[in-house]
Amino acid sequence: MNDKPVILDVKNLRTTFKTDDGIVHAVNGISYQLHEGETLGLVGESGCGKSVSVLSIMRLLQQPPAKIEADSINFFGKELLTLSEEEMRAIRGDQIAMIFQDPMTSLNPVLTIGLQLTEGLRLHQGLSEKEALERAGELLDMVGIPMAKQRLGDYPHQFSGGMRQRAIIAMALSCNPSLLIADEPTTALDVTIQAQIIDLVKQLREQLGQALIWITHDLGVIAGLAQRVAVMYAGSFIEFGSVKEIYHNPHHPYTVGLLGSLPRPDTTRKDKLYSIKGEPPDLLEIPPGCPFYPRCTYAVERCKYEKPILESIGDGHLVACWEKERVRKV
Repeated sequence: MNDKPVILDVKNLRTTFKTDDGIVHAVNGISYQLHEGETLGLVGESGCGKSVSVLSIMRLLQQPPAKIEADSINFFGKELLTLSEEEMRAIRGDQIAMIFQDPMTSLNPVLTIGLQLTEGLRLHQGLSEKEALERAGELLDMVGIPMAKQRLGDYPHQFSGGMRQRAIIAMALSCNPSLLIADEPTTALDVTIQAQIIDLVKQLREQLGQALIWITHDLGVIAGLAQRVAVMYAGSFIEFGSVKEIYHNPHHPYTVGLLGSLPRPDTTRKDKLYSIKGEPPDLLEIPPGCPFYPRCTYAVERCKYEKPILESIGDGHLVACWEKERVRKV
């Protein structure tokens, strides 16, 4: 049980997109709380709504075609959906910061690293140009870029992929935000650099004390990083709980499948990784029952017509599955 104060309280978040083919139901009623200094892992395959959910919270989706609705998105007592665009801009980068997925497209190629780092410092912190450059050098040094101050005049193409991602992390941390959101920040990097970036974020989070939402499709990354994990499928949470509970006592067939697809050190070459057959549902036509029904080996008739809701099975562990007891015993 986390006794630290709640900084973010999301209730029944729903995000849709109006397209020529119809309404895409990207996020379908997710709710959670995030505590001060906590790390929450948001896990699921591509297209399940992970990134859209946090972009909705930060109001970084163009409306229309997007439509963001919620009973409440409360951040430090402020209802984010009712703030003006000017008030929201004051929060972004200052109190909530985001590390985006692709370091090449996240930086402006025609502006120096130093200029991009100092912009937020001058806007949100009110620093002078000299003070902002001094702080920018300290930030680059903090994220492990050698000769940091000399590199402030460099352009993004003069940095390697790993260095660009470190610069983006420095930018996100520049105003010491209370909440840091990392949207699959290691996807475009090679495995060795991925491990370095994960270790860096973990170290800085522990040092600076920010709350962190880490979005990934890799449950292995979350194991040593987060305290709690939300497993997302077709725009909905299907399992939610502590990392220990989810990894050692999964109750949803989808979570079991994700865990089974991870390579393990105790397996041999003859052991095959588990794969989940089929494809996620078309979000233009959300089925009336459980969205995982067509791919589930535990499905019964009820699953086809009645969508399960998240129910507590104790110790903060929530599962949305009619056959969770059968899954648990396997």
